[in-house]
Amino acid sequence: MLKKYVLVFLVSMVPLIELRGAVPIGLSQLWGDPLPIIPLYIICIIGNMLPVPIIYFFARKVLVWGADKKYIGKFFTFCLEKGEKGGKKLEEKAGRGLYWALFIFVGIPLPGTGAWTGTLAASLLDMDFKKSIVAVMAGVVLAGIIMGLASIGVFGALGAIFS
Repeated sequence: MLKKYVLVFLVSMVPLIELRGAVPIGLSQLWGDPLPIIPLYIICIIGNMLPVPIIYFFARKVLVWGADKKYIGKFFTFCLEKGEKGGKKLEEKAGRGLYWALFIFVGIPLPGTGAWTGTLAASLLDMDFKKSIVAVMAGVVLAGIIMGLASIGVFGALGAIFS
């Protein structure tokens, strides 16, 4: 059981996978019995949120530093451009509701819209740290709820009922 908690904690920290992949792993019988839902969510949220302050304060600096390096420059430039492009797009669409938009961006479990990308966009847009963290954390919780419901088959059951 402890191994599965450690696994979901570590998976929830991985970019692109994050909590969206950790919750289904925790609820599956793949590596033992499913984990209890409340402790699973707590572990996954902590794991997903742990890198967020580091990303907010240091990711932009590291990406700018590495953008002109020989072997990593193309990738770092790609990350900078993607983050700036996504951030500007979010800012244009959201206007004054930027933090609500950040919450929704992180909360909808699609590839590339998690806490890592949302925090990077917040950093690149010079958004307020505390408000950004609250929006990202709320988005992570929403994504966890959506993935939990999807993992236990709620959406499939609703589809069968209404089709």
